[in-house]
Amino acid sequence: MERRNTRRAAIAVALTATATAAVLLTGCQGDVGAAGSGAGGGSSAPTAPPTAAPSRTAGDTVPASSTSPSPGGSAEPAGRCGAEDLEATAAHQAAVRPQGTGTGAAVVGFTNTSGAPCVVEGFPTVAGAANGSPEMNVPLTVRHTGTAAPVALAPGGRAWVKLTFHQVQGEGDGSCASGEAPVQYPTMVLGLPGAAGRHQVALDDGVFAECDGVVAVTALSAAEPS
Repeated sequence: MERRNTRRAAIAVALTATATAAVLLTGCQGDVGAAGSGAGGGSSAPTAPPTAAPSRTAGDTVPASSTSPSPGGSAEPAGRCGAEDLEATAAHQAAVRPQGTGTGAAVVGFTNTSGAPCVVEGFPTVAGAANGSPEMNVPLTVRHTGTAAPVALAPGGRAWVKLTFHQVQGEGDGSCASGEAPVQYPTMVLGLPGAAGRHQVALDDGVFAECDGVVAVTALSAAEPS
């Protein structure tokens, strides 16, 4: 009888242990569901993976800022004036000249008559044209005054030179300080440097009268000498 009661007690303990384990298992499953729920009680939506930047293929280009060259660019430099590009003006007595009765000093201009700019530079040669004929010219000894520099002439632009002679002394035909006789030339022939040629000029009033065959010459200049 005592053995039978002991056996019943063992079975009751086993059943109690099984029921307790089942309750514990149910509680654990409820905790797992609660941990997976969001603040609103439902399950949270899955987070989308970050979107990667689109890759560029070899044909893609990246815009870049650039400066376009100015239209036209810089103008090409003007070439040398040719003989056909220039026209000499009549010479006129200079305001500043040596004392005496001869020509003393004369100013001559050269106008660019072409349709394009050109450049002159340097000192002209000077020859007296006997009887006004260039074929009978008498070269004068030229002495340079000043410094030569390029002179750019636009169409219609003008370059100038000044010729200063040894002055004739006295009245009438006069005389030269050297004792030589003065010479008169109806025209002068000026040879411009480079391809600018030879230009025959007359005095606007009278003839060229000079002594000793010497003339001081300024370089071609954009400013008219006085």
